[in-house]
Amino acid sequence: MLLGRIIELACQYGRYGYRRITALLRREGWKVNHKRVQRLWRQAGLKVPSKQPKRGRLWLNDGSCVRHRATYRDHVWAYDFVHTRTDDGRALRLLTLVDEYTRECLAIDVARRLTSEDVLERLAWLFVIRGVPEYLRSDNGSEFTAHAVRDWLNELGVSTLYIEPGSPWENGYIESFNGKLRDELLNGEIFYTLTEAKVLVERWRQEYNTVRPHSSLGYRPPAPEVIEMGKGSHQRAGSAPLGSLATLRPPAGATERRRLT
Repeated sequence: MLLGRIIELACQYGRYGYRRITALLRREGWKVNHKRVQRLWRQAGLKVPSKQPKRGRLWLNDGSCVRHRATYRDHVWAYDFVHTRTDDGRALRLLTLVDEYTRECLAIDVARRLTSEDVLERLAWLFVIRGVPEYLRSDNGSEFTAHAVRDWLNELGVSTLYIEPGSPWENGYIESFNGKLRDELLNGEIFYTLTEAKVLVERWRQEYNTVRPHSSLGYRPPAPEVIEMGKGSHQRAGSAPLGSLATLRPPAGATERRRLT
């Protein structure tokens, strides 16, 4: 029964509205339009909790960010940190990376502490298995502006786009992604251990890439047929050519360790 399936999906994806539920139903084979789903949605008394406050525009009045707006896959990547805690009150730090053009989440690292060396390690891994982007957008945090990070990116020909201090709207795509991560996962889960947080965050990341309908992509997921990174060495269309492994290796001192993400 359609109404029953709508209720099931609404319970499973508590932050999805009727339009995203419609996209999921169509993917399952239901021949419905959003107006019918909306009627049944209201009939069942379903609703999404209040939306988060709207964010500012991606660009400034002088168009400084428009000049570097992503126009193809692997043109501009953005990264940032998100903070949360485990149930015992201890801090958790998440490093999030997205492709601004495809909206795909490239990785989320979860740890008690993340430094510029961890940033280098994650970037080196992504550059090897995916390719080198033209630009990296971030705020002016010390992990992103460290000399080791800037010098290494410069050697690889990757330009850095640092936003103005106190202007998160200039990094709008990663800010929007981080808002979804917090709204759909972090605010609704209690993490008892670091390992549990890593597993749940990675599961959400894969669901975001392959299942979650994205309104700006015509209610399609960012990467519905993506081959999960780490299971192959497939280079994406549009990515920059890979350099030698010696060139892509981060500066000495960056640790190499296996991750769950």
